[in-house]
Amino acid sequence: MKNSITNQISRPYLMAVVLGTALAAMGSEVPATASEISPRAINNISRYCTACWRNARLPQDQWNDCTQEVLTRLLKNLPAKAWDRAISQETEERREFVRAIDAVKKRYQRGRWQSAVLPELVPDARLQIQSDRNEELAAVNQAAQRVLSERQQRILKLICDGHNVADIATELAISPERVSDEKYKAIQKLRSHFQV
Repeated sequence: MKNSITNQISRPYLMAVVLGTALAAMGSEVPATASEISPRAINNISRYCTACWRNARLPQDQWNDCTQEVLTRLLKNLPAKAWDRAISQETEERREFVRAIDAVKKRYQRGRWQSAVLPELVPDARLQIQSDRNEELAAVNQAAQRVLSERQQRILKLICDGHNVADIATELAISPERVSDEKYKAIQKLRSHFQV
């Protein structure tokens, strides 16, 4: 019960702070008739803005800033006596009010989109994996040239290219058993070279 009374009492003060901040943001551009704006109009506009920000899924901590920006735009574009008609249907004041809300909403949504992490800025893990694999293959090729015979090098290259033992045997004109034996010896030499 106390909380609802506190909300009712503090709401006009909150509206005064919001409008005061909007007026202060305008600086010397404040119209002389700004004091003629009814608290009811400010309250209605603020409540309408809050519903718009909620529906647009803007972060709640930005709602007050967005409402202040709308009020600032209205102060620049609408006379003080016209604020009561901003919530009315199908008036020029209403259209100006909706334009102000849309402009603020789009600006905040664009800002949120631009601050999001873009996919091209996130490093692609596949590139790192491919780079590591290329380095390992280069190290194996260098070691193979030092410790393997030409036939063993050729067999390992064909295996790395995806050929099976039977295809390699046919290409090199040797038996599949000999290919398997040379492959085994080559792997053992490379393991001892890298001490795996």
